[in-house]
Amino acid sequence: MKILGIETSCDETAVAVVKSGTKILVSEIASQVEIHARYGGIVPEVASRQHILAIIPILKQAITKAEIDWSDLDGIAVTMGPGLAGSLLVGVSAAKAIALAHSLPLTGVNHLEAHIYANWLNDKCPLFPLICLIVSGGHSDLVLMRDHLDYVLLGRTRDDAAGEAFDKAARILGLGYPGGPAIEKAAREGIASIKLPRAWLKGTNDFSFSGLKTALFQLVERGKISTVADTASSFQEAVIDVLVTKTVAAAKEHRVKQILLAGGVAANSLLHQRLKDNSPIPVLVPESILCTDNAAMVAASGYYQFQAGKISSLDLDVVPSLKIA
Repeated sequence: MKILGIETSCDETAVAVVKSGTKILVSEIASQVEIHARYGGIVPEVASRQHILAIIPILKQAITKAEIDWSDLDGIAVTMGPGLAGSLLVGVSAAKAIALAHSLPLTGVNHLEAHIYANWLNDKCPLFPLICLIVSGGHSDLVLMRDHLDYVLLGRTRDDAAGEAFDKAARILGLGYPGGPAIEKAAREGIASIKLPRAWLKGTNDFSFSGLKTALFQLVERGKISTVADTASSFQEAVIDVLVTKTVAAAKEHRVKQILLAGGVAANSLLHQRLKDNSPIPVLVPESILCTDNAAMVAASGYYQFQAGKISSLDLDVVPSLKIA
């Protein structure tokens, strides 16, 4: 079963074809990072216009590289939310047009669920029950997954997501955009020598990084930091400490067989290492290119939705504030 995936939730125009939910035949991504870097963050109107320009060329490119015809496809999976409304509309509109023109079934995919399914790509086989930590620019969710498409939300951020915190910290330190890779790069040259707060929110699986961001801002404003590298290292350490500690504790409590990482922040190498070093439970992490937004994960998630008989009608609409559970 070959599924065409389309992803336009934020600033990446992505198209992929995935076979049987695991084998990537092609995965194409048109990035807007350089465009938005000049503004220090995503400009929604600019993002949606770029998607309009990119979607048709990248669709044609993906089909050509996969060496297939439209008739070889078995279904279309498209991100319907969460994300930027204008960006989502471009992908959903394209998916509906293709589904109508080629008489193909369509399914709308939750972007957060898609991130989880990046862990099934390239013939990996996660074991249920499992816990997944989804960490990205807009989300920090801890999810219990008992079977395919069966989710229980254990905790989420109460304010800033981990990726958002990294972006704001990078801006404070003058490291540029996107913040996650910038903080990680600077941190490699530093030592986590600065004491920064951790919001443990005891008794819950929730996260909070707003106070940490404020503490960093105040230190910088008062000139109480040693070097940018040490500050970046200390900030990264504080974020990862909370993510790892809470994830491992939840995994032990629910007696899961595996821990999965997902989302753009999952590409952080220190997060991988700390989680693997501190967890008695096996940890699975997608390849870095599959952690950030891509369409292969959308196609993989769509495959399991089609298997479960979840087919959307042509009046499918976007849901910018869609949640995982």
